[in-house]
Amino acid sequence: QVQLVESGGGLVQAGGSLRLSCAASGSIFSINAMGWYRQAPGKQRELVAVISGGDSTNYADSVKGRFTISRDNAKNTVYLQMNSLKPEDTAVYYCNVNGYTLRYFEVWGQGTLVTVSS
Repeated sequence: QVQLVESGGGLVQAGGSLRLSCAASGSIFSINAMGWYRQAPGKQRELVAVISGGDSTNYADSVKGRFTISRDNAKNTVYLQMNSLKPEDTAVYYCNVNGYTLRYFEVWGQGTLVTVSS
């Protein structure tokens, strides 16, 4: 069974920075895509950024130029560096990972709250 542990959320003033981490553990054979999603109060969960097994990245238009996704394959960990944060970035951020153990898996993290004050 694969589990994800997220960390790095918190309260920050507008213009500040935070770095989220998400570590996958378990009997993992390989990991494909790793991504970050967020859900603000009263809104649907949306994609923030995703990084493929080949390190291709894709970002939501709203975070391009401010957020950077990266991964450390040796640690099965994905990061989200968030700079120039805005109040509208306030949300619960969820990590999503898919890959293979003995079979395909896709798992979600428990979520970490990011609050940006104006």
